[in-house]
Amino acid sequence: MARPKTVLWVDDEVDSLDAHILYLEEDGYSVERATNGDDALALLRLRSFGVILLDEQMPGRRGLELVGEIRSLDPSAPIVMVTKSEETGVMREAIGVDTDDYLVKPVSPRQVLTVVTRLVEGPRIKQQRMARDFVSRFRELEQRRNSPLGWREWVDLFSEVSQWDVRLAEGEDTGLQEALGTFQVSIREDFATFIRAHYTTWLANPDADRPPLSVDVGSEFLVPLIRQYKSVLFIVVDCMRMDQWEMLKPLIAETFDIEVAYYFSILPTATPYARNAIFSGLFPIEIASRYPQWWRESDDASLNTHEQELLEAQLAELMGTKIATRYEKLSTANEGRMMLKKLSGYVSQAGVTALVFNFIDQLTHGRSENEILYEVAKDSAALRSLTRTWFSGSALMGALKEANRWKIPVLLTTDHGSIHCHTPTTVFAKKDATANLRYKFGEDLRAEKAQEAILVEDLPSWGLPKKRLGVRLLMATADRFFVYPTKLRQYQSRYRGSFLHGGVTPEEVILPVALLTPRGS
Repeated sequence: MARPKTVLWVDDEVDSLDAHILYLEEDGYSVERATNGDDALALLRLRSFGVILLDEQMPGRRGLELVGEIRSLDPSAPIVMVTKSEETGVMREAIGVDTDDYLVKPVSPRQVLTVVTRLVEGPRIKQQRMARDFVSRFRELEQRRNSPLGWREWVDLFSEVSQWDVRLAEGEDTGLQEALGTFQVSIREDFATFIRAHYTTWLANPDADRPPLSVDVGSEFLVPLIRQYKSVLFIVVDCMRMDQWEMLKPLIAETFDIEVAYYFSILPTATPYARNAIFSGLFPIEIASRYPQWWRESDDASLNTHEQELLEAQLAELMGTKIATRYEKLSTANEGRMMLKKLSGYVSQAGVTALVFNFIDQLTHGRSENEILYEVAKDSAALRSLTRTWFSGSALMGALKEANRWKIPVLLTTDHGSIHCHTPTTVFAKKDATANLRYKFGEDLRAEKAQEAILVEDLPSWGLPKKRLGVRLLMATADRFFVYPTKLRQYQSRYRGSFLHGGVTPEEVILPVALLTPRGS
């Protein structure tokens, strides 16, 4: 909410400031004067002001003594301390009582106007500038969408869209957000078409111009770090979308230099497939062939129980020697606390420490089952905000602080994203079909409208192990989720508005992988 263009100037010599006040009034500000703290508080009890200019040295109570009472009357009022003192102690006191700015007399009318304008009109000015920038960039984004896009262009397009999604949500222009939302709907359909046309070619031809995939994270991003550094921290945040990463990046940048690259999740974009591919460097069909004891698809819950062994095997093959590997999967706050107690011992040793954080994935799934979570994370912006809140006090933040203390590099990524689903799409299947809402395996499986999903009949060509005769894979596109004709209403009421994964959208497939280097290391 915009603050009014009104100023309360509290100064025992306020009558000598006519030139300053006139300058403010010429710029459209209404200025009220008070010569002491009591009069100022009386005015504040009657109305709020856009900004308060408060003299620090006045007869009676000092300006610093008034800040608390002013905050109790108007907690959000910007307060600018104006003083004749250049002493560092006074400046520190002003900062300590949470004033918004600090001016040392003598001040020019231009200085005062600049500070007042920043505090009162700054948010609106930034919003107007952002709107102009978005309108300009939106035309460019539309043009890019209508031209042929390779995988690099898809990365550039989607990463910029994610950044705009975060920026516009912080503003108040719903019209711009709706325009971006409509654009996102369009590119999701385009992306499904792109994947249909290229995914099997990427897998069939080793020399194809393809993006880094889940199977390449180890070789392209982790191994170069191991060759360069004694100890490396490897973090996988399960189910982290690009826009959630954009929210976390400023917090991480306070202590780390960040280099971001991107890769594509393998399909389906689900933990048993995508995360195993990261840790093994292999497609599911290769894991099943090489390590059949670690791949039993009859039980999805057990498919990720051998990630440490898969990582050790991958690193030994890539490095030509065994690499010391520590691994922990963290699903609860207590597990996080226990891990932090051991982490200094881990990272002080040579080798790789791999940590998997499941909070975002649990939040994403639990939201469908918990009414409170559903309300708190009602849309993408709310989910981002909740992710940021969690991260600030999480074991993940604690792990990064420990890495910074030991001056070791961190490779941080995710295994897949998620998509906010609103559109049911009817599927037909036999009773043996899997229960997932964004992807299904089953016999005679099909979507009522073929264009609303990607049907895979030749599983090995998509890097997946063969199943019994007639079993197909169906993956949802856009913001769709699968429903059966006999359970249409039940599924719609329960899952509409859920964040799901396993399908084919940029949000699920295009993922960040970030090298975090402690400053000064």
